[in-house]
Amino acid sequence: MDRVQLVLLGLPILLFCSDVVTLFAPQPPAAPKPHRHPQAASGAFQPGDSSPDAADSAQLTEAQVDGPGSGTTVELKFCASCSYKGNAMTMKRMLDTSFPGIHVVLENYPPPFPKRALGKMVPFVQVGAIATLMAGDQIFPRFGMVPPPWYYSLRANRFGTMASVWMFGNFAQSLLQSSGAFEVYCNGQLVFSKLSEQRFPSEFELRELIGNRLSDSQIGKNLEKDLVLDDDVERCFTMI
Repeated sequence: MDRVQLVLLGLPILLFCSDVVTLFAPQPPAAPKPHRHPQAASGAFQPGDSSPDAADSAQLTEAQVDGPGSGTTVELKFCASCSYKGNAMTMKRMLDTSFPGIHVVLENYPPPFPKRALGKMVPFVQVGAIATLMAGDQIFPRFGMVPPPWYYSLRANRFGTMASVWMFGNFAQSLLQSSGAFEVYCNGQLVFSKLSEQRFPSEFELRELIGNRLSDSQIGKNLEKDLVLDDDVERCFTMI
């Protein structure tokens, strides 16, 4: 075989070996959840400071650290091969803005196992088809078979056939690796499924769904802090 044939045969084998290594490689460890440590603000309330402005600043700092979304984890599981990451990032920014203190996790939603298995078999088929096209004269007689007429037709334009096998194989592999999912979980509970609804959630809809899922105890706690903050602000204006 000449150099061009060696390249056309070696490239699929190289990519096939890469897929095999990726298939059996261990999964990377999950990123640890960030621990939120409240930082002391420059105008924070000090034990010896009894001024109304300092108390008001301390309440504001505490309210910012322990926001209405504190203690809530939202998981956005999307199809990475479908280019849904941009939508997931937009939803994450919206949730971070609407519910300060919320923890939003972005994850890939893999396709079902049969599709993943078929996707891993595509490189086998590509390599087998190209090898048969290149060395069919030796392969068929070893099995006691006469090369069929279609083999000679394909071999007459071997480079075009190999390019077609390579292109359609990559298209099939991309199709099998996509799940088309955009699933939203709040504290482990499914709140929206694109696989079921066959559509994306709007920002307003997702904000309402997550807001309804916030725990009553956390909402009551934050409301109580807001009332205390309002009372302190009103007392400040009264003293002035």
